[in-house]
Amino acid sequence: MYQAIPYSASRPWPPRPQPALPMAEVAEVTVAEEALPAAAAEKSGEEVRRAVAECPVLIVGRRGCCLSHVVKRLLQGLGVNPAVHEVAGEAELAGLVDGDVALPAVFVGGRLLGGLDRLMAVHISGELVPILKEAGALWL
Repeated sequence: MYQAIPYSASRPWPPRPQPALPMAEVAEVTVAEEALPAAAAEKSGEEVRRAVAECPVLIVGRRGCCLSHVVKRLLQGLGVNPAVHEVAGEAELAGLVDGDVALPAVFVGGRLLGGLDRLMAVHISGELVPILKEAGALWL
């Protein structure tokens, strides 16, 4: 069986080998990398907060996640054009919601609707279209 190779336009294929660093430089790099994720998570969290406030429907998921694709296609099938924000993990959502959140997370009208399971349950029960109309994502 073949393994799928993720596509990214920003990375060259095949991956280029990284040159080996002397031990002194390795210590400096690891210290710099430890400070970077906290700052990046804070910046990404702020981007997510701004996107939630601006977009009537927002999908927050990991890059290349098949569940995010399913959520997007379901909403597009209903006539909604959702915005998609890709994050590295659940840490970026910590300031937005209380408790544990699974990705992809769907925000409608600035509020968390839930993940794919909650979205499907609301859709099957017939409550999704009125929620989308109330949020201004559907005009029909």
